[in-house]
Amino acid sequence: MWHNARLLNIIASALYALVALMALAAGLLWLAQRPVFAITHVDLSSMDGATLRHVNGPSVRANALGKLSGNFFTLDLNAARQVFESVPWVRRASVRREWPNGLAVEVEEHEALGTWGGADSGRLINTYGEVFVANTAEAEEDAQLLALDGPPDSEGDVVEKLEVMREWFKPLKAEPLAVALSSRYAWRARLSNGMVVELGREQTDEDRAAMEARVRRFVTAWPQVTEQWGRQIDYADLRYPNGFAIRAANVRFLTDAQAAAAAKAAAAAAARGAAGNSPNNNPTRLKSKNAEKTR
Repeated sequence: MWHNARLLNIIASALYALVALMALAAGLLWLAQRPVFAITHVDLSSMDGATLRHVNGPSVRANALGKLSGNFFTLDLNAARQVFESVPWVRRASVRREWPNGLAVEVEEHEALGTWGGADSGRLINTYGEVFVANTAEAEEDAQLLALDGPPDSEGDVVEKLEVMREWFKPLKAEPLAVALSSRYAWRARLSNGMVVELGREQTDEDRAAMEARVRRFVTAWPQVTEQWGRQIDYADLRYPNGFAIRAANVRFLTDAQAAAAAKAAAAAAARGAAGNSPNNNPTRLKSKNAEKTR
C-alpha cells in the first residue's frame, strides 16, 4: 500500500512538471510572436571595414527586408544570408541577430572589372571572375569598365588571361581594354593604343606556350615595326607560326590584282603624258613581310 502511494506521488509530480513545461513553452511561444520581436532594422557594415559604395540602408530595405521570414527568434539565418546576397552589388554577406528586433549584417561588395557579354547585356563581371547584375552606370563611376566576353563558364579563364595580357603588352606601354574568347577558344584583345590583336587558339599547354612565344616575338619586333610603319597600327595578327601580320591605320594596302591594275594605269597615263598624274595621285602597292593585305 505504501509503495502504491509513493508511486502515485511520483506520477503526479511528473505530470505537474510536464504541465508546467508545456505552459512555459506556450508562454515563450506566445511571447516570441509578439510584434516587439519582428525584425525592423538592419545594422549594415562592410566586412573589411571599408566604406560601402553601392549598398546602403534604402537598397537593403527595398530588396531584402520584405523577403525575410520570421522574427528575432524564428528567423533562419542561412536563408537570411541568401536574401542579403541577392541585393545588387552584394557579393557575400554574414548575418547575426541583434537583440531584440534587429540584424547585424556585414557585406562584401562586388568590385566591377568590366561588362560581360557586351555593353548592352546588363551583366558585369568582378575581379574574381564572377558575373553579377547591377547598374552599369554605377560601376562606371568607380573606374573604366573593360569589355570581356567568352563562352559559358569561361569567366574565370578570361579574367586570368586578362592579367597575363597586361604583363605581355607592358613593353608596348599599352594594356587590354577588351578581351574576348570565341566559341572555338580563340583569343582576341583590343589594347589601349587602339590596336586589335588576334592571338589564336589555346586549348592545351602546348598552345599556351606557342602563343606566349608569338607574343614575345611581336613585342621584340615592335620598335622596328613602329619605325617602319609608325605607331598607328590598328591590327596585328599573331596567329602565324613564323611571323605576324599588321595593318597600319594610315596606310592603304592593295591586293596583287589591284596593284597590277594601278601600275598598268599609271604606265599608260605616263605614256600619254597626261597632265596631273604625279606619283602622289596614283595608288601605290605597299608590301611587307609584316603587313596584312586586305582582300
